[in-house]
Amino acid sequence: MMLTETSLSIWGWGSLGVVLSLITFGPFVIFYLAFYILCFVGGGFVVTLLFGKTNSEKYLEQCEHSFLPPTSTGIPKCLEEMKREAGTIKIDRRLTGANIIDEPLQQVIQFSLRDYVQYWYYTLSDDESFLLEIRQTLQNALIQFATRSKEIDWQPYFTTRIVDDFGTHLRVFRKAQQKITEKDDQVTGSAEDLVETFFEVEVEMEKDVCRDLVCTSPKDEEGFLRDLCEVLLYLLLPPGDFQNKTMRYFVREILAQGILLPLINQLSDPDYINQYIIWMIRESNCNYEAFMNIIKLSDNIGELEAVRDKAIEELQYLRSLDTAGDDINTIKNQINSLLFVKKVCDSRIQRLQSGKEINTVKLAANFGKLCTVPLASILVDNVALQFFMDYMQQTGGQAHLFFWMTVEGYRVTAQQQLQVLLSRQKDGKHQTNQTKGLLRAAAVGIYDQYLSEKASPRVIVDDYLVAKLADTLNHEDPTPEIFDDIQRKVYELMLRDERFYPSFRQNALYVRMLAELDMLKDPSFRGSDDGDGESFNGSPTGSINLSLDDLSNVSSDDLIQLHAYISDTVYADYDPYAVAGVCNDHGKTYALYAITVHRRNLNSEEMWKTYRRYSDFHDFHMRITEQFENLSSILKLPGKKTFNNMDRDFLEKRKKDLNAYLQLLLTPEMMKAFPVLAHYVYDFLENKAYSKGKGDFARKMPPLIPKTDSDPEHCRVSAQLDDTVDDNIPLRVMLLLMDEVFDLKERNQWLRRNIKNLLQQLIRATYGDTINRKIVDHVDWMTSPEQVADLVKRFRDAFWPNGILAEAVPCRDKAIRMRTRIAGKTKLLSIMPDELKHIIGAETTRKGILRVFEMFQHNQLNRRMVYVFLEGFLETLFPQYKFRELFNKLHSRSMQMQKYKQKLQTSQAPSLQKR
Repeated sequence: MMLTETSLSIWGWGSLGVVLSLITFGPFVIFYLAFYILCFVGGGFVVTLLFGKTNSEKYLEQCEHSFLPPTSTGIPKCLEEMKREAGTIKIDRRLTGANIIDEPLQQVIQFSLRDYVQYWYYTLSDDESFLLEIRQTLQNALIQFATRSKEIDWQPYFTTRIVDDFGTHLRVFRKAQQKITEKDDQVTGSAEDLVETFFEVEVEMEKDVCRDLVCTSPKDEEGFLRDLCEVLLYLLLPPGDFQNKTMRYFVREILAQGILLPLINQLSDPDYINQYIIWMIRESNCNYEAFMNIIKLSDNIGELEAVRDKAIEELQYLRSLDTAGDDINTIKNQINSLLFVKKVCDSRIQRLQSGKEINTVKLAANFGKLCTVPLASILVDNVALQFFMDYMQQTGGQAHLFFWMTVEGYRVTAQQQLQVLLSRQKDGKHQTNQTKGLLRAAAVGIYDQYLSEKASPRVIVDDYLVAKLADTLNHEDPTPEIFDDIQRKVYELMLRDERFYPSFRQNALYVRMLAELDMLKDPSFRGSDDGDGESFNGSPTGSINLSLDDLSNVSSDDLIQLHAYISDTVYADYDPYAVAGVCNDHGKTYALYAITVHRRNLNSEEMWKTYRRYSDFHDFHMRITEQFENLSSILKLPGKKTFNNMDRDFLEKRKKDLNAYLQLLLTPEMMKAFPVLAHYVYDFLENKAYSKGKGDFARKMPPLIPKTDSDPEHCRVSAQLDDTVDDNIPLRVMLLLMDEVFDLKERNQWLRRNIKNLLQQLIRATYGDTINRKIVDHVDWMTSPEQVADLVKRFRDAFWPNGILAEAVPCRDKAIRMRTRIAGKTKLLSIMPDELKHIIGAETTRKGILRVFEMFQHNQLNRRMVYVFLEGFLETLFPQYKFRELFNKLHSRSMQMQKYKQKLQTSQAPSLQKR
């Protein structure tokens, strides 16, 4: 009861207080009260916090050393280093040891860092140490690269490897074109088909690598360059720098994306290559005839439209001119020329668009009116003669043609020998018997080979003429005109007999001959511009000359037995008939080998010594292998060596190899298999000065395409080179390139011999007898500090002209690029020498040149060639590392490679099941 009263009194007084407060202070008294209470509580909390913090700090300060372990000395030192201002880092600016190279290289490094790193790095930090570390890493890599380059012999790379890679690339392209032609029965297919077929052929030829992904996929190309740059950094950088991933990735990206990829893009651009070709041959003038030939042969509608539009533009300009007098005639001529060009372009475009493109040779063979080329003109023209020779071999009449050509060669050589004899007689020198003996031996050799009863095949002429010739040979001295009567009969036989010249004019080879002579549209025969053709009794240019020195004066009735060996090698001064060894004659050093020869016949036995150079052995080997084709697979002459070939150990090894060569050559089995060989051997071993049947370059000349066990069309060009033969590098290189460019493998050996002679004359006229020395000097010049510095400066100026990063070159208008292609092809055709056209034919020359030019018009194929050159460069630079295997792994994801492996597995499956 009391509790109830108490609670009521509390609520009563409380209510009274609230009512009085509201009456006195108003309705806001509640807010004031709440604010006062909040301030009171907040103030108490702040006072408590400050008091507790002060006491806690004092307490911790008192007991710090009693309860907590001491801090590490590295932490304050690190903080101190961070606070200290970074000092300057000194960098050694020496890179290669040559100041003229180091200066532009340092500029390239500086520009690369400025344009690829600094522009974004300074937005993150002002610390220079990171940039200096990157610069030092790049310099370390360049120093190692320069040091390695100085240790490498670059001659094999520049003289053999690059040529092999280019020749193989051209061979793959040619085979790809042939495949497309076989599929579509037309000259060209789409660019995509050509690229795909190209890489199919590449994997068939290379067997273990295909570069299609790197060349056709930008993503795969970037990945390949990153992997390659990382491998190079591993080889070139110190281990500490390489383990720094951040630094390594920065340097890798600079090399791959900033330097290599832009450079490869530029070198692979067809338009850039076309401009470079025009710049290289800028001194030559464009030929109107070559220009019109290019227009007529072009199968690219874009090219033709670009030329036509430019002709129309020029026509509009000329017609707008207000001229009078002599100028108007000039303008009229220009207008007529432009109208003709426009007409040709329109006609060609219409034919291509209608799909009625016809092979000119087939058209002429079936419907065209062919001009007549006289037989006399055919026999004196190199190009025409090779086609007639092919036809005569098909019909079995080659003996008549070869007899005619051999007599021509005999006449020329005999006239020269008699002129030399007369001049020497005037000088008081007498060698009449020796010269007449050589002439007689040559004439008897021709008689035995073509006219005697033993001849096979035999030239059939009137018996009384053959008997008259035999009587003359037996009782009179031979003259240059001794074969004229029989030669004239053979000529008339070839001209009149339906099997020969008359049928040749109806054969497809005749039409091809006209195409090579540019005579399918010209009904009159055009002789050589320089007067090469001569009359019947003259000497035809390019005919095969029979050298008198090739014939032995040993009677075939002599039965001889020869034994020979190289007895000694003595080093002495030059005296070829006193001692043997290393000799020096007018500054030329060479080796002589003393050969002891035993000769036995039925009644006597002789022994003598003769001295021969290695070049004599080589000349002799060429003679007998040309005469007896089967010998080339039995007899192997020790290979040549261009450099360091006077080393004593090398000479001793060569002596043993030459001895083995002689013993095999003189075996009774060999003599029985090749009875006529004894005459050549006796002439070589006779105790006299050896007369070379070849020229100084010809005796060094290996076969144009050496015989190999594998199909040469399905292997690299280098597979056709003898690794032991280093002599005559430029001649071998030029022959291999000509064979690939003009596709000469199917042509006859007579044509090859003429090509060889032309190249020999070209090289001799350009370089003389010091060609290999000049090659060494040129390679040394290419790798000299001055030349390397010039290349670095060119690279710097191309990417940073005037020290500023070059802007991306805008893509040129399509019409301009097409006209550049026409100009490039015209320039190339204009610089081709007439001598080359006279030997291999105008049509073959055009096709070869245009094939090379067309190869450069595909960006993907150009990239492949650039990467092949790069791979060869790295394999040469780092021979101790297995870069070949590395590249095979990097290219292993190729789709073409996987298809090829599946194809191999499928083809091998039946044989495995049989086993």
